[in-house]
This record gives sequence, C-alpha cells and structure tokens, in this order.
Amino acid sequence: MGRRAEIKRDTKETKIELQLELDGSGKSTIDTKIPFLDHMLELFTKHGLFDLELSAEGDLEIDSHHTVEDIGICLGQALSKALDEKKGIRRYGDVFMPMDESLILVAIDISGRSYLAYDVDLPIELIGTYDTSLTSEFLQAFVNNCGVTLHVKMFKGTNAHHIVEAVFKGLGRALDIATSLDERVSGIPSTKGSL
Repeated sequence: MGRRAEIKRDTKETKIELQLELDGSGKSTIDTKIPFLDHMLELFTKHGLFDLELSAEGDLEIDSHHTVEDIGICLGQALSKALDEKKGIRRYGDVFMPMDESLILVAIDISGRSYLAYDVDLPIELIGTYDTSLTSEFLQAFVNNCGVTLHVKMFKGTNAHHIVEAVFKGLGRALDIATSLDERVSGIPSTKGSL
C-alpha cells in the first residue's frame, strides 16, 4: 500500500486537498495561489524525494496567513498519518543546507513531541507577495500537527530568497533521512516502546 496519506481541510478561510507519498521520487503538483510558496514546496518535495499533490484556495484577499498556516497543518497531518506507527524509521535527521551565501541547519526528531526552535533572521518582509514571517508560522503549524521536534538555525545569510530556500530544502532532506526505513531498526525506535 505504501506510506501515503490524503488530507482534506475545508474551513471558512481555506479549502485544501493534499496527497503525500513518503517513498516517492520528488514529483509534485502544487497550486497554492502563492507563487513563492509553490516554489518552496516544490523544492521541499524534490529534495526530500517525496511525492506531493497539493491544491489550496484561501482568503488571499485578506492576506496569505491562513493559507500558509493551514497548508502547514495539512502537511503535518499527512506526515503523521503516512508514518502510521513509525516502525522501522531512522527517527532523526539533520542537514546543513548551503544556498549560495546562506547556510542553514535543519535537525528533526520524529519524537511524538511538538517543538519548534526557529533561529532565522530574514532581512526583508516580502519576497514577491510572500510574507517572510509566515515561514515560521508554516513550520509551527507543521510541527504541531505531526508531533516532531524541529530545530532550524541560520549560520549565514543575507539574501532572504536564499535563506528561505535553504530552510525548505533542508526540511525536505532532513525529513527524508528521519522517515527512511532502516532494516536494523526493529519496531519503534525508542527505549520507551512508543513515540
């Protein structure tokens, strides 16, 4: 059957349909009506080797906050559902992601505990129409809905596009490592016996 999930979210603010395949090849079909976010999610998918289909409609006439946050919610729910009991996964993943002058550390623990440490200083507020402060909102919604511990730390960077791109690419790579199956892992990767 594969490690996959389908999530639908329909509220007064957003309508989202998402399909995630963990053991994919990096294919994506993404339409959020926020071009920069589409680009970032395509990079996340490509570098994480997931397959992602995502369509989103939101109250963009107000701003993009609800849409970005709700996509984070849906992606987090999809990851949690696709991982099911988390048997046989590596659990931890980390990567230093360079993007030209930028260097970002992304480290993840599929722990069952939601925690985000976000230490990124973005030099501008807008990339195109994308509000750069929503990157942390997206990650917080994602973390809250899939039960992971996520650390994102910027070591260098002056170009906001490069910084945010490194964050999304790094998230994809770190998640690919953490969700990978390891034949040496028997059952749940925890001495407690649950995550």
